[in-house]
Amino acid sequence: MFVCSCFQVTEAQVQQHAENGACTPRQIASACKAGTDCGSCVRRIQAILGRGACPRREQADHGEPAFTARLDEAA
Repeated sequence: MFVCSCFQVTEAQVQQHAENGACTPRQIASACKAGTDCGSCVRRIQAILGRGACPRREQADHGEPAFTARLDEAA
């Protein structure tokens, strides 16, 4: 099921980015552009991220980089 219709990003893709360390909608946007056009999917992304613990949340909470993918790597 699509989470972001603007960029055809699925729930599975958002979950995969979260497993790879994206803990916030902004980090998901950096990985796949979801939430950067009309913005209607941001709350859905927040809900998906809220379902499971971010595997690298502790790193992020201590100011360490938790997510390093760039837009050109996310394709």
